[in-house]
Amino acid sequence: MESTNLGTYAQNTWCPGCGNFAILNAFKAVLGELAGEGYPLEKVVVVSGIGCHAKIADYLNLNSFYSIHGRVVPVAEAIKIANPQIKVIGFAGDGDAYGEGMEHLIFAAKRNIDITMIIHDNRVYGLTTGQYTPTSPLGFRGRSTPSGSKEVPVNPLQIMLASGATFLGRGTSHGIELLKRLFKEAILHKGFSLVDVLQVCVTYFNTYEYYDKRVYQLKEEGSQDSSLALAKILEWDYNSDKPIALGRFYKKDSPVFEIPVEGRLEPAERDAAIKKFIEGRV
Repeated sequence: MESTNLGTYAQNTWCPGCGNFAILNAFKAVLGELAGEGYPLEKVVVVSGIGCHAKIADYLNLNSFYSIHGRVVPVAEAIKIANPQIKVIGFAGDGDAYGEGMEHLIFAAKRNIDITMIIHDNRVYGLTTGQYTPTSPLGFRGRSTPSGSKEVPVNPLQIMLASGATFLGRGTSHGIELLKRLFKEAILHKGFSLVDVLQVCVTYFNTYEYYDKRVYQLKEEGSQDSSLALAKILEWDYNSDKPIALGRFYKKDSPVFEIPVEGRLEPAERDAAIKKFIEGRV
């Protein structure tokens, strides 16, 4: 597959100004770089869920799989376990991943399975016209909460760090250069990686100005000290006017979760591989 042949015939139906365009363009640029460095794009598989984000699979000339709502992670895990040589990148929305799919994210991080999750975190259900999600701010007025949401938003990076993720980053859809760097680092990282993209929905929750006034890029990135990473992650609680840190919060080398497929290894080899993983994680 040629690196320049990443587009498809599908008509793009995202709203003008949607932050998904930045994610798509950044990802295509990274794929081009990987192809130029000799990585075969036929060994890349994209998994998407249900929501506006999911259309990204239509716009990429790659092997891809549409999963159901909240189930991007288990599909990505299954593909990786079946063929460990494949780079598996999952795309999910905040409602998709942090709502119905949160338990799958937690266990994928706990296992440190070698997949990359890119979250289109626009903090609203855009496809279904404006309901609140787990990351919507307290008081958010949408179709399902006309008088304002009564729920405090979750901090997904805090949850992922506590669950055992070994690469965590955050970017915005107004910062494509940072997105490209984070995407590439996350994809090349050996282990579970997640990049939370503060991706703006201009139609139902236009937060461009809110982010532009508050974001800053970390000077020192990728600490292996979880307490230092957590301090930066908690600076902003997805609900306040505090500064919003962008960049790589955490990166750590740790044994990855692999299950040798029956018939691919002898029983003794399989048992030894599983023992090695367990010993490395304890």
